[in-house]
Amino acid sequence: MTDAVIVSTARTGLAKSWRGAFNMTYGPTMGAHVVKAAIEKAGIDPAEVEDIIMGCGLPEGNTGNNVARAIGIRAGLPVFTAGVTVNRYCSSGLQAIAFAAQRIIVDKVPVMIGGGLESISCVQAELNMHMFVDPWIKEHKPEFYMTMLQTAEVVAKRYNISREAMDEYGVRSQLRAAAAQAAGKFKDEIVPMTVIMGVADPKTQQLYTKEVTIDADEGIRPDTTLEGVSKIKPALPGGVIAAGNASQFSDGASACVLMDSKLAEKRGVKPLGIFRGFAAAGCEPDEMGIGPIYAVPRLLERTGLKMKDIGLWELNEAFAVQVIYCRDKLGIPDDILNVNGGSIAIGHPYGLTGSRLVGHALIEGKRRGVKFVVVTMCIGGGQGAAGLFEVC
Repeated sequence: MTDAVIVSTARTGLAKSWRGAFNMTYGPTMGAHVVKAAIEKAGIDPAEVEDIIMGCGLPEGNTGNNVARAIGIRAGLPVFTAGVTVNRYCSSGLQAIAFAAQRIIVDKVPVMIGGGLESISCVQAELNMHMFVDPWIKEHKPEFYMTMLQTAEVVAKRYNISREAMDEYGVRSQLRAAAAQAAGKFKDEIVPMTVIMGVADPKTQQLYTKEVTIDADEGIRPDTTLEGVSKIKPALPGGVIAAGNASQFSDGASACVLMDSKLAEKRGVKPLGIFRGFAAAGCEPDEMGIGPIYAVPRLLERTGLKMKDIGLWELNEAFAVQVIYCRDKLGIPDDILNVNGGSIAIGHPYGLTGSRLVGHALIEGKRRGVKFVVVTMCIGGGQGAAGLFEVC
């Protein structure tokens, strides 16, 4: 049987949405930067890439017009390199990698790119809302249109998870990420990028632009304390979800090069890991955050593994409340979960996150000498997804 291997990964630093480095950067430009870097790291001829699959949670405007195809053009790949954009919201990047791996396994494609990106700064406030709500769904399943913030509040109330527990988890994410950043643990992933950034003068509010180089994640705060986080006002009146226990809005791009394992071996290319499986599952939209508790068991059952076989877990931190619930329900040991922090600290560009987590899990898994890693996340609308990878 053909195996699909991940041979390289590259991502931008994650910039704060609206006020960070990428607030004036085009999606194809951002995506092309990491695609070129991943190809260079893999040591392959760009012409060998048959197809680019990119995940994007908001595939319109700056990241519209089939942004995957645009990325290939912008990256200077041959015109015969194809591209397709996929949207499974917060799992879009993981889904893109799974699709790329499956193309290699089923269709015998030699080289693929899978990844993801998001420009929340340039898209989210400008979304086309024309006929957004389907009347039948609104009548029969209105919770489908709840915001992710609203669903997080539901999970907190329904499963009795306290604000204090969430804040403690949020602080942990920040401190773990800060320690990892200080130790240089993200340097193998991040490729610096120089861009033009829009800035508002804090005194006059006059707008101007400046050139900046982003080479690290902008949202990590080493000085985070529980006392400080506990004072942050909740996002909704009377609620418990606040900025300190929820993922950060951010922009960025990530890409992985995948190859047929036999071709990689022939070329002497050392893989980061092997794709071993992917599973998705639906759940009630009003508690979409708990989706991993349905996707993970399905993934493990189909791959013949047990919880004890997994040496490292990356469970996306959309909200601390859903990570806490999923961790406890699945029985994930805390010392191998999000060991270098997660989206609460690093940021969560929806379409990028799955790809970032795959690359990071494989690099960190190798550092720790583990065999299997799982990447899993909840998905807006009521879903969960999980991917299994074997570390090389």
